[in-house]
Amino acid sequence: MSVPDDALYGASTQRAVLNFPISGRPMPAAFVHGLGLVKIACARANEELGKLTPEKSRLIQQAAREVADGKLDCHFPVEVFQTGSGTSTNMNVNEVIANRVSQLAGGAIGSKKPVHPNDDVNLGQSSNDIIPTALHVSVALGLKNDLRPALAHLEAALAAKAQAFATIVKIGRTHLMDATPLTLGQEFSGYAAQVAKAIERIDRAILALRELAVGGTAVGTGINCHPEFAGKVIRILNGETGLEFIEALNHFEAQGARDDAVEVAGQLATIAASLTKIANDIRLLGSGPRSGLGEIRLPFTQPGSSIMPGKVNPVMSEMLVQVCIYTQGLSQMVVMCGRDGHFELNVTTPLIAYALHESIRVLANGARQFADACVEGLEADEARCRELVDRSLMLVTALNPHIGYDAAAAVAKEALGTGKSLREVVLGKGLMKAEDLDRALEPLSMTRPGESSLAAGG
Repeated sequence: MSVPDDALYGASTQRAVLNFPISGRPMPAAFVHGLGLVKIACARANEELGKLTPEKSRLIQQAAREVADGKLDCHFPVEVFQTGSGTSTNMNVNEVIANRVSQLAGGAIGSKKPVHPNDDVNLGQSSNDIIPTALHVSVALGLKNDLRPALAHLEAALAAKAQAFATIVKIGRTHLMDATPLTLGQEFSGYAAQVAKAIERIDRAILALRELAVGGTAVGTGINCHPEFAGKVIRILNGETGLEFIEALNHFEAQGARDDAVEVAGQLATIAASLTKIANDIRLLGSGPRSGLGEIRLPFTQPGSSIMPGKVNPVMSEMLVQVCIYTQGLSQMVVMCGRDGHFELNVTTPLIAYALHESIRVLANGARQFADACVEGLEADEARCRELVDRSLMLVTALNPHIGYDAAAAVAKEALGTGKSLREVVLGKGLMKAEDLDRALEPLSMTRPGESSLAAGG
């Protein structure tokens, strides 16, 4: 098998490159980095067990660290659509580490000296347990280090707007129809709370990935693996990552099924649904500038039309909605992959790795950009908010305790039919005194009815 002269990989990798010229998409770099961390832990564990000499272990760890740090990314050409166990990628990493060790030791690439890709780098391992282990480790790190901080950034931006808009009264909407008032700050506090819950979902997703398959080797029985190997590997990985992995409670489940990955996909799909709602609400609230709701003003980011001068579109919301649609499609793909665990092995793990890492990447980038280029620059149009509140007939809801539901409904109907204000109709019918009516129809008090009642009682 002819291998490029400058490549650190070997024959197994080159065969995979030739066998799978499908999409041109290599395995996610984050997944390869996670696999590098796993190889570090395996080498150190094998040294502790007396299976590797300290010198071999040191060299393997040094080369694997370069893999984990992304310094050798150009040497991982195997693409996503490959053997379903990920064996091609496992061997790609094994070969790169072995050949890099040869370089570090002053030897020739391909010599398999001083370490062998299978006998030393892959010692105590099978692709069938190590690839799922790398999947859990790399996805958990992506959730922790990339998506979680991005969502925290968006939550902070939304919470800041909730505080800034705290006293701006606007009309509420249910069923896309006028409802009772609330403040713009209260509305944005709901968005911030959605993102806070998304962060909690990230934490639950990381917990779902806690069990690692390492130690199961080929089919879950642990053949050719020292009984203490998995525990040592996991202890070392926990030190490397700051996470709290444990050995799989049942190795046959850990290799035959990918239910944990399906659960994570569900959390990501839920987060995408939350972000879609927020993005859509913000673009609707900012619609106009003269023929829409126009309660907030969106930042001008770029010209919106090639034919209509001066048009500015809610492009950041549109971007985020597309990101979320893409994520939900990827999540559904993981669900379908999860069904294909046949007997002792799920054979769609590379595609699961791609889908989860791609979802994390685009959600993190999308959330952060939306916060920076949209949310932080939002402004409230207080006059427009007040105008719509004053015109709304749903303020009549506050009159229910004073004149009853049926009378209030009649007032609203007459106001709509005649074009009169609620105040004019109520006073015309002699239903309430002017001072009591004005107090009841004060919009800000409707946004804090409990406080108003307490004040009145005091």
